[in-house]
Amino acid sequence: MHLQKITIRSSDFPVRDLYPFHLNVIRNTPEIEFSNPVTIFYGENGAGKSTLLQAIAKAAGIYIWEEMHTRRFERNRHEKNLFNYIKCHWKDGKVHGSFFGSDSFKHFSLIVDEWAKDDPGQLEYFGGKSLVSQSHGQSIMSFFRSRYHIKGIYFMDEPETALSPRSQVELLKILKEMSALGHAQFIIATHSPILLTAANARILSFNDDAVREMTYDQTDHYRIYKEFLDDPDAYMARQ
Repeated sequence: MHLQKITIRSSDFPVRDLYPFHLNVIRNTPEIEFSNPVTIFYGENGAGKSTLLQAIAKAAGIYIWEEMHTRRFERNRHEKNLFNYIKCHWKDGKVHGSFFGSDSFKHFSLIVDEWAKDDPGQLEYFGGKSLVSQSHGQSIMSFFRSRYHIKGIYFMDEPETALSPRSQVELLKILKEMSALGHAQFIIATHSPILLTAANARILSFNDDAVREMTYDQTDHYRIYKEFLDDPDAYMARQ
């Protein structure tokens, strides 16, 4: 593993009543070890998995592409500062990598196209063709296939949002192949019951007061999908 562990200095948090510092799961988790080539953050919406994923990426020095900020009715000046209270522990020194989010990827694709106007060779790093000229799902898979051959640490925030089930299975194959080669480490936040089955993955749940490890068949995602697919009518009648 490139990143072996992170520690969270919750005693230094600047506030306790504002996002993200009010989240119990983050306040009560002093450290997380990364012992597997694939680590999956699992939990319900609002549990804090994407919040911590982005903070770790920033603490690791990974740039997160974002669209231009818009005016908001009320702004929380603390919401993007969690990374300042996270320390990364590396095995053999810091490595490069990338952060993938489906929404920010659209902005990134446009930037790559701008680069290619002056240097068409840039596209060779992303599958050899314009990401904008492909469908959203196709461009994402082109990015995955090309980028993950490079040594580094890779953060993915709900990649399934723009991928069909078939493409999710293809992503599973990429994760298995790249992690087995030993050069790539993945940390993924997901709701996908398909991606939760990733080979050599450790699943960390954010659904309690502290992060805890669980197996695939212990997750609600597995249970809900299985019960629903076994008998949709019976499942709906119980809800």
